[in-house]
Amino acid sequence: MTARSDSEEIGFGRSTSGGGFQLDSSPLLAGSPVELSDVHRDDPDTAAELWRDGEVLLVDEYGRTPVDAEGSLAWADPGDCGNGTNAVLLGLYQGRARWGMRASARGSELLWSDLRVLGDWLGEAESGLFATAVGLLAWHDRARYCALCGAGTNRIRSGWARRCGGCWHEEYPRTDPSMICLVHDGGDQVLLARKTGWPEERFSVLAGFVEMGESLEGCVRREVREEVGMEVSDIRYLGSQPWPFPRSLMVGFAAVADPEEPLHPVDGEIAEAHWVSREHVRQALETDGPVRGVRMPPGISIAYRMLRGWALS
Repeated sequence: MTARSDSEEIGFGRSTSGGGFQLDSSPLLAGSPVELSDVHRDDPDTAAELWRDGEVLLVDEYGRTPVDAEGSLAWADPGDCGNGTNAVLLGLYQGRARWGMRASARGSELLWSDLRVLGDWLGEAESGLFATAVGLLAWHDRARYCALCGAGTNRIRSGWARRCGGCWHEEYPRTDPSMICLVHDGGDQVLLARKTGWPEERFSVLAGFVEMGESLEGCVRREVREEVGMEVSDIRYLGSQPWPFPRSLMVGFAAVADPEEPLHPVDGEIAEAHWVSREHVRQALETDGPVRGVRMPPGISIAYRMLRGWALS
């Protein structure tokens, strides 16, 4: 008997009737034009010059940054931010180095806002820079001590690594892969869920972190089964998006399930889950508020692009 590949078993790349949709457009955080190379990270003299001539994005412990009266990012002058020892190089954009740096919003006269709120207003470059700053600075906050010997670590490579002061072990920023899957019935219904702790009426598609030794497709099957008790087929890749909350890569899939099967939302994680019609989703996408008890995920997210792609196909 000829062995079947994993893609053949799960229907990867195939689609049932009504299942051939794609993302309506590339996720906002997936196409940043920012330039960055190891030369910029590793050469201290180059980094010092880039710091003097650059701009700084201040980010507080809640992932917020100051914005100006027009709602644009309020970049700071490096001369007002010390010597750049605690800054991270985000990249080069429009001929200038862009840096990220931890700061406090307390006492500031500016309005501070986060990426989920600002994402729809920013272009690809600034949203990508903001996302990189949020994720990279959060990693530094959690990597101050060596995982091998417990000694303190110091940032190196313009913020893209840390080196232990005891055993000289180097640590690099981590990205945790997570699947996110739009489950539909192959026709005009999609499965939406509200996580425990989310606001009332806020719904999205299912998502979950990939476990050790697990493929992305295997994660899709397991997470859907665990979260709502459904079996899926025809798993199909859609696209991906960095998601710095705190350091994820969201890998988007579509899959098919039977709406006649009972839903069993897992206690403590999924507050409620429902099959929703295509027309209902279309109406919800056209407004910022809820439509008959359903509000869409924020426009910056890949979940929003997945739902638009499905609803408008």
